[in-house]
Amino acid sequence: MMGTTENKAVAARFIDEVFNSGNFKVIDELVAADFVAHVGGTEQGRDAFSGMVRSYRDGFPDYHCVINDQMAEGDRVATRWTFSGTHDGKLMGMAPTGRQVTVTGVAIDRIADGKLVESWLEMDAQRMLHDLNNAS
Repeated sequence: MMGTTENKAVAARFIDEVFNSGNFKVIDELVAADFVAHVGGTEQGRDAFSGMVRSYRDGFPDYHCVINDQMAEGDRVATRWTFSGTHDGKLMGMAPTGRQVTVTGVAIDRIADGKLVESWLEMDAQRMLHDLNNAS
């Protein structure tokens, strides 16, 4: 059984290597085959979640996420994060706007045997869409 320090490292590594660096090969290493993400009232398996990650990386080629706070207890890790990026690629059907966004969110990850097995994600998507649709 992994401790909270190791679990926090798994969650941080996922953000750094997958989201920030776009190293999608790490998904197989860090995300369990039966992974479930709870995002915006929906549930996504590993493949759908991977697709969402790729969509954000495609939409924001300069995507960068910073961990603001991280706490762990048992098999759960809570991470409060902020990502910023420039909308220079297609994002979920939305043509590039060239606008910069800064988005905050929280992820609570359940980790077993060094892999993410379940995540609950909340982010300020309304603010992101507002920033993408309205010139400053």
